Amino acid sequence: MTEAPFQFFTLHVLRTTRISPSFVRVTFGGEDIPRLASAGRDQRVKLFFPRPGQDAPVLPGPEDGHWWPAWRALDPAVRGIMRTYTVRELRRESQELDIDFAVHELSPGCDEGPATRWALNASPGDRVGTLAPIHEENDGYDFRPPEGADWILLTGDESALPALAGNLESLPPGVPARVWITLQHAADRCALPTRADARVTWLVREESAPAAEDAIRAADDLPQGTPYAWIAGESATVRAVRRHLVRERGYDRRAVKFTGYWRRGTSEDVLLVTGEDA
Repeated sequence: MTEAPFQFFTLHVLRTTRISPSFVRVTFGGEDIPRLASAGRDQRVKLFFPRPGQDAPVLPGPEDGHWWPAWRALDPAVRGIMRTYTVRELRRESQELDIDFAVHELSPGCDEGPATRWALNASPGDRVGTLAPIHEENDGYDFRPPEGADWILLTGDESALPALAGNLESLPPGVPARVWITLQHAADRCALPTRADARVTWLVREESAPAAEDAIRAADDLPQGTPYAWIAGESATVRAVRRHLVRERGYDRRAVKFTGYWRRGTSEDVLLVTGEDA
């Protein structure tokens, strides 16, 4: 039998770090972490959180076959709460996995934001499940600049910041990269190590910065040659930036990778039930 490329694993919290006003880094441990793989870049995994009253999430068993219909078949009131996150760093030798959670403060009694609530209250020993790749080459990442791309355009918001950081880290030395990152707080700015010739523009909402689409439209000094663009974050913003690049700047639509990580006014639970993309 062929081994499934993505498998379920159990993780436990080792420590949490509030790295900025809008981000909590959770470092997970687990004896199976050496089996996990990551392509770096915008490598995504599924995390499954326990529901109130549970000490671990309810997941499909290994005998249940394909994970998606097996998870959907579980009682929605019992099954683990599923969210998608980017691997910030995988350290197999020390059996550690870092996930950066973009969090927002929740009002008392609010039922929304179960992942934010979990991350803000996570303690050592808390358990979650993950569906993660076991091969470095897998279909769980999207940042794939083709041969022949002369320069890279990246843009996203808080939800995409861990992926943006991974994409920049993966670029070869000297490749031109132009980056726009939308944040709520100036204190959420962070170091973005890269060997690329990267120019990063931070668009901070509390400083009345323009929207990403407007900032990119106003850019008149972009590199020459064939671009490759990667856009992620709130879905309406992602679509607006893509339309600008394809319709107004004439970029080849095949060279513009776009992903809606979330949709304003809609929870991921609703999107999962309806089968829609963000």
